[in-house]
Amino acid sequence: MTIEAMTPSISTDEFKSAFRNHPAGVAVLTAVVGDEHVAMTVSSLFSISAQPPLMGFSVSDLASSARVFNQADSVIIHMVDADSLWLAKLGATSGVTRFEDRRQWKVLPTGERYFTAAPTVVRATVVDRVRAGESTLCVAHAVELVKSDAAADQAEHAPVVYHNRTWHRLGDSSAVAD
Repeated sequence: MTIEAMTPSISTDEFKSAFRNHPAGVAVLTAVVGDEHVAMTVSSLFSISAQPPLMGFSVSDLASSARVFNQADSVIIHMVDADSLWLAKLGATSGVTRFEDRRQWKVLPTGERYFTAAPTVVRATVVDRVRAGESTLCVAHAVELVKSDAAADQAEHAPVVYHNRTWHRLGDSSAVAD
């Protein structure tokens, strides 16, 4: 049975409104196919399994980098914190050259570019893709924890979430008491 044949759906605006009020972590993904290096910001990154270490993310057909992400064998996942928020903004801005400043990134021996400002950087191989509406759901196997310049003590990094079209820094004051 196709999705269209199922019961009626909520409207696109209702769906977007519901998720606008659901905070999500922020990550920047990079990938390469041939000589084309791309990057994009996502709030769709999620863990699937610890054994084997699998994670998922979605790539919208509307993303300018969708073609590369939908063909790449591997992706580099940058988990953004408050100090590297500029990286999330860079990945979310249309029409900019994301790799213009050569001081902001390095190249792995496997050929992928990664930004050194993110505190957690994971190299993953794409093991499955599933078409879902106007997006592709990608399943990736974490194969390497990349040593980034910002990877010092993780306890010092303030996580960032995206909520209601705004970036938010999490800290001690955002904790909810039991």
